Amino acid sequence: MKVSELATAMNTTPDTVRYYSRIGLILPIKNAENGYKTYSKAAQQRLKFILSARQLDFSIEEIKEILSVADSGSTACPLVREIVEHRLTVTEKQFNDALALREKLRKSIDDWKCKPNKLPTRDMLCHLVQGGQNE
Repeated sequence: MKVSELATAMNTTPDTVRYYSRIGLILPIKNAENGYKTYSKAAQQRLKFILSARQLDFSIEEIKEILSVADSGSTACPLVREIVEHRLTVTEKQFNDALALREKLRKSIDDWKCKPNKLPTRDMLCHLVQGGQNE
């Protein structure tokens, strides 16, 4: 399968296929006669895994580590679970932080609705932000 064929089959771009080839995550077979690179069914399956892992926000380094474990003949599932559990913890914290920020912004809007606009001074650009919610 040529680069463009693999890209089409995986619903991605030829540049993406070339990138993963260049960094060694998938390996093409080079035809000695014409120099064309082709990809095996195994490379297609590997690319499918890579693209799925990227959709789960796995880093390239994490994917390399997973593929290394799998290439050694071991199961990568425990490592994948560990990465996903960590990613979920981080995502939940970011989500909760975003909810807290949203609430703070809503409270600021409500507090500031009745406050007048003021011209900047030497000491303050905008009393709404710099004065906080104490004004």
